[in-house]
Amino acid sequence: MTKNWHGVASQSLRRATRGSVGFRFRAIQQLSSLCAQSLCIPKTNMKSLLPIIFATIAAVGNAMFALGQKRSASADNGLLFVGLSAIIAVFLTLIFSPLVGPVDIGDILRENWKTLFLSGLGLFLTYLGFNLLYSRYGASLYVLYAVISIITTTIIIGIFWLKEPVNAYQKMAIGLAIVAVVFFSIGQVKG
Repeated sequence: MTKNWHGVASQSLRRATRGSVGFRFRAIQQLSSLCAQSLCIPKTNMKSLLPIIFATIAAVGNAMFALGQKRSASADNGLLFVGLSAIIAVFLTLIFSPLVGPVDIGDILRENWKTLFLSGLGLFLTYLGFNLLYSRYGASLYVLYAVISIITTTIIIGIFWLKEPVNAYQKMAIGLAIVAVVFFSIGQVKG
């Protein structure tokens, strides 16, 4: 039995253009699932592919941020540069937020103000650290941040605090990342 994927996809797209934002997002998810099925991509492959796609989006954004930080070294106040770039990020985030769920700022503020404060403080420390690292040392030392981030985020927050499951392959990858920082540090001293 073959399905008319084009007809089903266009029906989902028509549904996505009307109704609530949450409904639109679900319709877009359904449409992407249908596209994956029509391309004969097994569901298990799509499940493992999505994290790679999302991580790539974040990595490209991070590279753009690093380049901006390095170029901000000529500014009199690099931290002000970061703050102004953060305003642009906030504006774009607010524009795209309806694509991932309902937009109820009041509920989010009321129910999550402590977490919002913690996340905002974390973003500030990230901006501050990036600005100091990139403007003074350049993007070549990013590997140092990356491995320390693996330790703080994956190990301390993910594994110990949130009790997220980690398999043997992921543990080996974490170990290799830590070994990589050791070799990088040796290279810095000898280089």
